Amino acid sequence: MVLCYFNMRIEDEIKQSSFNSEYQKLNINLLFTASWISQMTTQILRPYKISWQQFNILRILRGQHPEPATVKLLTERMIDKMSNASRLVEKLRQKGYIERTESTLDRRRVDIIITDLGMQVLEEASNILERDMEDYLSNITEEEARKLNELLDAIRG
Repeated sequence: MVLCYFNMRIEDEIKQSSFNSEYQKLNINLLFTASWISQMTTQILRPYKISWQQFNILRILRGQHPEPATVKLLTERMIDKMSNASRLVEKLRQKGYIERTESTLDRRRVDIIITDLGMQVLEEASNILERDMEDYLSNITEEEARKLNELLDAIRG
């Protein structure tokens, strides 16, 4: 299900005709757009029964593969720093997408590794997510996307 908004200004989306400043408008626009992208991502991942936060954990683990990761490493690399990485890891373990084992080097440490099933689900979901996101974001050119990436990086300093 593709829900695209063509040339919808933030004023029209939230039915607000004016803002205190361009910075306030930008803040609201960023929050609204991030929420919209999150909703699209959730819809795409729904058939795989994983949240976008779980998807993010699987991507991190794929990047680490074949080396294991720790919950601390996952937390540091996650996009959503407010997510409970331990809880997400347990849900993924229950689905068979990851394995948790005690570290042979440090018994207090738990090593986490993506399974073959996790790799397969991640590959399928990634292909569809990348294709659909490219469609959703195709209202801007690749050059505009590059510039927007630079501006977003600049906002974070």
